[in-house]
Amino acid sequence: MPAKVLSSAILGIDAYVVDVEASLSGAKLPRFITVGLPEGAVKESKERVTAAIKNSGFRFPIKHVTVNLAPADIRKEGSAFDLPIAIGILATMGNVKKEYLDKLMMLGELALDGSLRPIRGALPIAICARDKGIKGIIVPKENAKEAAVVNEVKVVGADSLNEVVDVLNDEVIKESVFVDRQEMFRSSRNYYVDFTDVKGQEHVKRALEVAAAGSHNLIMIGPPGSGKTMLSKRIPTILPDLTLEEALQTTKIHSVAGLMPQGEGIIATRPFRSPHHTISDAGLIGGGAVPRPGEVSLSHNGVLFLDELPEFKKNVLEVMRQPLEDGVVSIARAAVSLSYPSRFMLVAAMNPCPCGYATDSHNECSCTSQMIQKYMSRISGPLLDRIDIHVEVPAVPFTELAEREPGEPSAAVKKRVQGAREVQLNRYEESHIFANAQMESNDLKQFCKLSKEGAALLKTAMDKLGLSARAYDRILKVSRTIADLQASSDIEIDHISEAIQYRSLDRQLWLG
Repeated sequence: MPAKVLSSAILGIDAYVVDVEASLSGAKLPRFITVGLPEGAVKESKERVTAAIKNSGFRFPIKHVTVNLAPADIRKEGSAFDLPIAIGILATMGNVKKEYLDKLMMLGELALDGSLRPIRGALPIAICARDKGIKGIIVPKENAKEAAVVNEVKVVGADSLNEVVDVLNDEVIKESVFVDRQEMFRSSRNYYVDFTDVKGQEHVKRALEVAAAGSHNLIMIGPPGSGKTMLSKRIPTILPDLTLEEALQTTKIHSVAGLMPQGEGIIATRPFRSPHHTISDAGLIGGGAVPRPGEVSLSHNGVLFLDELPEFKKNVLEVMRQPLEDGVVSIARAAVSLSYPSRFMLVAAMNPCPCGYATDSHNECSCTSQMIQKYMSRISGPLLDRIDIHVEVPAVPFTELAEREPGEPSAAVKKRVQGAREVQLNRYEESHIFANAQMESNDLKQFCKLSKEGAALLKTAMDKLGLSARAYDRILKVSRTIADLQASSDIEIDHISEAIQYRSLDRQLWLG
């Protein structure tokens, strides 16, 4: 009699139920075939399953073995079907009781000796099981903690095929894994860097605080060794804490990508991703023959840091424009279209010129104006248009480096940022906006009204400093955030003045 085992597969960042059906039939020559649009590792599973069954002490049937993965119209990829295929074959031979097979979902990669190896996507698979009313799930032991984050599903972590067979045959009773989701969430909120480590650069820290308070994209321009990377790595420490819902969504993305930290069940800190400038557009945005989340999605709810921005390929930078605008990446293929969330804060860093010393008073720049202009032109206007804050990062003088007093801790800055974010959430509670950086033209008219003096100052700045028209909206948004940090309902002249200073690339001071 055929046997059916419940399993699951990933589509985007969500999972769906897959029925693994196994059937034996007499044949002159034994065969093992898998149908249901198997790909890559799924096609190779027959070799792993055959060896694992034999090395676990069972007899492999000398018959025609057919395994079907339903629904058959969706391509299946990955090694997680090894365990349900093996259990299905053993069930058709009478080695496994069938009474639990329609009540449990199971997944796992089999080693040749029958031991279980971890899989990707344990959390979305557990969520799928809960949504479909499936009460239990068997996964490799390394994935049990992650799957158990979904408290409504009983999770059993197993080490081997033999152990799963014993559980299904009631020969071994294993307690389900339980985790205190709230406690796990609280205990995992630790960062290992802090703004107290940064000496000097007070005006840059202020710009980062403003950027964090309004979720503004930011670019830092300065010579090598001025601390741009060090400052960027500490931005997550001043962002508001992840909510549980945000943490679950972030964990799903990292789980699907196979990037969950060993032994962790949930990601409770804001992601910080820093891809190398040689990355491809598929690596940054996502995709590939078998679509995977890219760096922009792995940065969801966190920070995407692009160091040496002009060194990235232009086509790679240009594909970021859509996720920056929409907060989602859409990947279209002939058979399926996928969407990955990608709401992140973009932080970029660059030198002011090819040699890096155009703004450094202690080192002589060897670049001509034409070389600098060509270097700067690698960043397109449309991309620059999506960056609200430009801040210059000078080299740190020795007197500040030698200062023994620690800087302001991240916790103090974070408290101010959290207060400004709460103001914004209350302001935009009836709209789709959650931070000032997301305001559109109509929102600017409603929430960023200027006094006559403020409007006059902004007009003068645009005329005398040669600011571009696109800078106007950016200055208003940043001004609104600065006012929120100071708990001011109105945008004052000093708020506008500070916001104007954050448009260095519009003024291009180092070009003369």
